[in-house]
Amino acid sequence: MLEFRSVSFGFDDVGVLEDVSLSIPDGEFVVLAGANGSGKTTLLRHCNGLLSPDEGTVLVDGTSVEDDVIGARTSVGMVFQHPRDQFVAATVGDDVAFGPANLGLGREEIDRRVAEALGAVNLRGREDERIDRLSGGEQSRVAIAGALAMEPTHLVLDEPFTGLDEPARRSVVGRLEALAADGTGILLATHDLRDVLGLADRVIAMADGRVVVDDRPDRALEELDGLPVRVPRARADLEERC
Repeated sequence: MLEFRSVSFGFDDVGVLEDVSLSIPDGEFVVLAGANGSGKTTLLRHCNGLLSPDEGTVLVDGTSVEDDVIGARTSVGMVFQHPRDQFVAATVGDDVAFGPANLGLGREEIDRRVAEALGAVNLRGREDERIDRLSGGEQSRVAIAGALAMEPTHLVLDEPFTGLDEPARRSVVGRLEALAADGTGILLATHDLRDVLGLADRVIAMADGRVVVDDRPDRALEELDGLPVRVPRARADLEERC
């Protein structure tokens, strides 16, 4: 479980998060909606210790992130808005293996995790390919695989569709749907809900550093009116799912 307890944070005395309290259970698919500057990315970066709250506490599986940063980063797989920002190796296999290797795992266990993570994003057998020669959608899937190789309880993604064309978006959405079906908890931040609203168990929206909506998707859709986020035009599928 991810928990934010009265979390406030600012940069250079400019408030970004204001008294945010949330609980996100294991296995839940949560869409975190909001415009650029609403606080989404800042909130996500508290999940694994990239940022620390000025006030309040962030817990992963009941333990404060500040007390066990390594445990938080093992339990929470992070995928950044621009996948290139998180690649540390030239080839697919070496990049996905980097996290497990830094946990001090043996070669056999690392190889198992790499194979399973790449299989989960439909890239099995492409370990030797250079990342810089992959398409944008393939790079996004490699970034997801790198997070999955840590075997996290939660996968946290920040605007994962930025810069992707339609086929690439569909590919990433398909992978996320499969991961959610297998029980991986997903927290996905976006200002454009069209691709993911139908997958969500819950929608949380932020504005000016505060939570302004926290509801199931069918009800949240009405509450999002007036916020600068994009929502699907057709609601029939969503309403049927909910």
